[in-house]
Amino acid sequence: MDLKNASVVTEFILLGFSGQWELQIFFFVTFSLVYGATALGNILIIVTVTFSATLHSPMYFLLGNLSFLDMCLSTVTTPKMITDLLAEHKTITIWGCMTQMFFMHFFGGAEMTLLIAMAFDRYVAICKPLHYRTIMSHRLLKGFVILSWIIGFIHTMSQMVLIVNLPFCGPNVVDNIFCDLPLVIKLACIQTYTLELFVIADSGLLSLICFSLLLVSYAVILVTVWQRSPGGLSKALSTLSAHVIVVTLFFGPCIFIYAWPFNSFAGNKILSVFYTVITPFLNPIIYTLRNQKMQVAMRKLRILLVSSMQNF
Repeated sequence: MDLKNASVVTEFILLGFSGQWELQIFFFVTFSLVYGATALGNILIIVTVTFSATLHSPMYFLLGNLSFLDMCLSTVTTPKMITDLLAEHKTITIWGCMTQMFFMHFFGGAEMTLLIAMAFDRYVAICKPLHYRTIMSHRLLKGFVILSWIIGFIHTMSQMVLIVNLPFCGPNVVDNIFCDLPLVIKLACIQTYTLELFVIADSGLLSLICFSLLLVSYAVILVTVWQRSPGGLSKALSTLSAHVIVVTLFFGPCIFIYAWPFNSFAGNKILSVFYTVITPFLNPIIYTLRNQKMQVAMRKLRILLVSSMQNF
């Protein structure tokens, strides 16, 4: 069925955060500052990793790519959400909605894969340190990044090819801050039970399985370190703690949103904000505050930039 010919609905209404005008202003200022800090923090990490010779290692290469995906994921939804806070009519065209969903799951699927690659990197670094450089070759790293983009594309296309042709005849109200698959599917004029199950399997169970596998991999690393040297357990915990926090922040909201996507929860909007706004904002903070090497590289880069500007 052709969407253009079958649909009566041409736009969706995003309810967003309803409340008093003062509250809308507060959200506008808060999310604007958070988004600005997110973009600045992730760009700073990308630039630092790119231009600092001391950070040309597999871990930081993957971290730079994670920062890029975080920035893209946040940009898909946050600017529209911010402008809607001051708009009287919070609407989005049907194709704008489809585009938003496509890129959100594209970048989300890519980041999911990249986090698994980062877990593998930590496993090799801690459990096989003598073979680290051999295993984590530049060719393998490029393969990880390319694979993450491919999986992200397959993940989003497998769902979007089924959704773009759904007929929407009304109502057209999306009770969220952006368009997302479960809420949009429920607005279709046909029976979507099979499609709902597919979304649960594609997004929900996949997130749950990947998250479980990552936690198991971290447990294996800790057990391996403890068996070799109980004294090295604290160092391994320190190394892995940032990764565990990032993985939990990313997968936690995804699991709650997509594992039971067609049941309404009061906290869905909060989880959506956490997944698309807060997590990309926190990731640069987590990695820079807990990483002395990154802090030193940033200071050197800042001194170099200041010196260059003065000479100019």
